Amino acid sequence: MTEHAILLPVLPLRGINLFPNTIMHFDVKRDKSVKALDQAMLEGQMIFLVAQKQAHVEEPGIIEDMYEDGTITKIKQLIKLPNKIVRVLVEGISRGRIINFSDQTSYLEANIETIASLDEPISIEEEEAMRRIAYESIHEYEKVNPNFSKDTLNNIRKIKHIGEMTDNIAFNLMTSLSNKQSILGEIEVKSRFKLAISMLNAEVEIMKLKNNINNQVKQKIDQNQKEYFLREQLKVIQTELGDQQEIEDEVMEYMEAVDNLNASEEIKDRLYKELKRLKRMSASSAEGSVIRSYIECILEMPWDEKTEESTDIESARGILDEDHYGLEKVKERIIEHLAVRKIAKKTDSPIICLVGPPGTGKTSIAKSVARALNRHYARISLGGVRDEADIRGHRKTYIGAMPGRIVNALKQAKTSNPLILLDEMDKMSSDMRGNPSAALLEVLDGEQNDKFRDHYVEMNVDLSDVLFIGTANTLRTIPRPLMDRLEIIEVHSYTVNEKVHIAKAHLIKKQLDKHGLTTGQLKFSDKALIEMINSYTKEAGVRNLERKIGGICRKVAKEIVIGEKKRVQITEKNIKKYLGITLFHYDKRCDEPQIGVVRGLAWTEVGGDTLSIEVNVMPGTGKFEITGQIGNVMKESARAAISYARSISGNHSIDEAFYTNKDIHIHIPQGAVPKDGPSAGITLATAIISALSGVKVHNKVAMTGEITLRGRVLPIGGLKEKLLAAKRAGIEKVLIPIDNKRDIEKISEEILMGLTIVYVRNMDEVLKEALIKETKDAGK
Repeated sequence: MTEHAILLPVLPLRGINLFPNTIMHFDVKRDKSVKALDQAMLEGQMIFLVAQKQAHVEEPGIIEDMYEDGTITKIKQLIKLPNKIVRVLVEGISRGRIINFSDQTSYLEANIETIASLDEPISIEEEEAMRRIAYESIHEYEKVNPNFSKDTLNNIRKIKHIGEMTDNIAFNLMTSLSNKQSILGEIEVKSRFKLAISMLNAEVEIMKLKNNINNQVKQKIDQNQKEYFLREQLKVIQTELGDQQEIEDEVMEYMEAVDNLNASEEIKDRLYKELKRLKRMSASSAEGSVIRSYIECILEMPWDEKTEESTDIESARGILDEDHYGLEKVKERIIEHLAVRKIAKKTDSPIICLVGPPGTGKTSIAKSVARALNRHYARISLGGVRDEADIRGHRKTYIGAMPGRIVNALKQAKTSNPLILLDEMDKMSSDMRGNPSAALLEVLDGEQNDKFRDHYVEMNVDLSDVLFIGTANTLRTIPRPLMDRLEIIEVHSYTVNEKVHIAKAHLIKKQLDKHGLTTGQLKFSDKALIEMINSYTKEAGVRNLERKIGGICRKVAKEIVIGEKKRVQITEKNIKKYLGITLFHYDKRCDEPQIGVVRGLAWTEVGGDTLSIEVNVMPGTGKFEITGQIGNVMKESARAAISYARSISGNHSIDEAFYTNKDIHIHIPQGAVPKDGPSAGITLATAIISALSGVKVHNKVAMTGEITLRGRVLPIGGLKEKLLAAKRAGIEKVLIPIDNKRDIEKISEEILMGLTIVYVRNMDEVLKEALIKETKDAGK
């Protein structure tokens, strides 16, 4: 509470303040402050001390640079020191607040409002509780700051008055000027006590954190000093035991290997530099192990080691034909490469990607190509790779760092011009650690892969002489920039005749050798192989066929061992005995022409298949429904087909209002199998028009192609597989888009034999070939 105002000299303090009932000494040098002290000594030794807001301000302003609340103080002692320094001892008397400053003097002088503490009534119990709280907080402070003066803490504990104890706690135990100033400005004793205790507890927590951090730092320093001491001891022990001599012998062995290394001077210089570092390391040093691994990796790399590539075209053709049946495109491309290398000695190696269904020989032919070209072979499986470091390697700073798969493949091949197979390129993925397909861009770029940079090797690796062959099942998951660097060669499904040839030339012999049988003990007839292909396998390649042959070999081996038979001939009649009931059934064509039933052709990952599309038209309200687990693309094709049917309804005796009084249900059997794709448009349109007009569709006709709203027929893909499926289903005539005419030239005569191919431009031509004749108007 306010008592009265007095005029006193003012002395601004920097970074400190004073409380009532406390004593402090400090040095004064500023002229105004010295003059204020001199004036105070003349006027009863009373002066007003107040803290500056910013300690660095040399000449504080009257209002903006000082707090309002301060302490009315009595000067106890004043000593003048050299260099115009005055040392003063003061005692706080009471709180005060600046009312206004006087500008008539050469020192700071102000009218000070004397403020007494507001002592509200406190019960004995409450006062004792507050005292105990203060003791506990002081005790906690003493634990985290054991070097603090014990006498000061004991003196604080002896103070009886709560307000005086609070001021002493703030003055002696707190470090923040703003916190002290907050307590100085609080006149109500209870509020001041609560504020001081909360700030003291916060100070204790800060001290605990500080001590914890200091302990951690000290432990780390002590550990480093301990390790240094132990290393020095270890060096002495190694010298006594001769271990240092072992390191020198190891370095000499590496030096000799570097001297004999067939590599450039840049690479050798780098190795010499690493060997100098290794020589300075102790035998058990962790960094020494890293350097050894790096040196051994560089020494194992085939920097300038090459095999002489064969340019004998006839020999290469013979090797490729011996190992694989079919795959003519791949063989032709390799022969072309050899022909060019024979003429031009230095050419870029092609970067080929074989794309096709599983089991069609993509991976195995790469090994045959390496043998035909007299190149060493290495395979990199990219399936599931999701880390860029798998391609580029890890940086040596990481624990367990190792080179990337490209460098490892070169080490495995032991030459700098091998054939490297990048298997399953479409199975790569990416995550937060990077995108491996992006790292492959540099590897597969013929313009820059002569300076490929592996993060572990940290030197240029020349990949320009490496022949890369990739494999993939689909191009949809390969990024466009990566695909741009690849020469795509499509590998199609095998025909039944091709599978028979492959089985006779390769698979049977391989499985007989694997199971210890001879051709005299087990033979297969051609009809048995055809039955096995059609009824026990459903695939584009021959993997399952090989498994079935292996299964028969095991059963025959058992019969021979137990003495039941000495030799076995597998025929169409006895194959069920060894393989059981047939596993697959291919849809055959309908026995008779039907209304609203049309045979479509589809491509799948295991080859081609046929789809029987059925359409029913019923009286209703114009509802349209499509079932059979159909994808969005086929649903859109169905809607386009209905719109086309509406636009030509007058040409085919179709009720023009069918979309208001008829319900149309389209169903594609085998509902458990998902179906989608952009090649069922003309099939859907034909089935819808047939159902609406009541005209039957030829049962020996199948078709494939997409439709537009105006009836144009758009081209499709997977033609070879679709024609194989049509032939297997007994179809005699196939309607395909005229734009696919160029694809027919690439298909063998074996597949086309027995099929009549009709090229169509629009739906009028499709309906002309597919519909038989008008019998009745089922749409009316």
